Amino acid sequence: MDKKNINFLEELLYNTEKDSTISQVRNIDDPLLLHVFAANYNWNSGFDVPKAILENENCDFGTGLLMFHYADGYRMLENPDDVSKSTLEEWKDFLVQTYNKLINLQFKSQNISFDPELTKIQKFKLKKSNPNISDILLDKSPGHVVDVPKI
Repeated sequence: MDKKNINFLEELLYNTEKDSTISQVRNIDDPLLLHVFAANYNWNSGFDVPKAILENENCDFGTGLLMFHYADGYRMLENPDDVSKSTLEEWKDFLVQTYNKLINLQFKSQNISFDPELTKIQKFKLKKSNPNISDILLDKSPGHVVDVPKI
C-alpha cells in the first residue's frame, strides 16, 4: 500500500465529521482500502461508518468477516439470544446485517483473506452448542492474506 493511500486512510480515520467520512467511504472503489480502513477503525465510534463499508459494493467477503468478528460476532455465535435481547440496537442491527450478508455470500469478491483465529477448542464449543453454524464464519476466508498496516 503506497504512502498516498495510507495518508488518505489516516485522514478518514481521524476525520471528526462523521457524515463526510461516510460519504467518502461509500465512494471508495478499492476493496483493499476498505479492508485496511475497517481493520484500523475505532469500534467505539459507532456503527454508521462500518455500515457504510458493508454497504459499499466493493466490500470484499474477507472485510465483511473481519468486521463481523471485530464487532464481537463471536458473542452472536456463542449465544444468539444475548444479541437478540440486547438493548444495543445499532450493534445488534450491524451484527445481524453482517451475518446475513456473509451467510448468503452477498459480496462481489472474495479476494482478501481474513482469519478470525479461533482456536480448535473455540470452534468445537461453538459447533457443539450449535451444529448449524456455518464454517465460513469460523474459518479463514479465501483470498490473499493482506499485511494490514497499523494507522
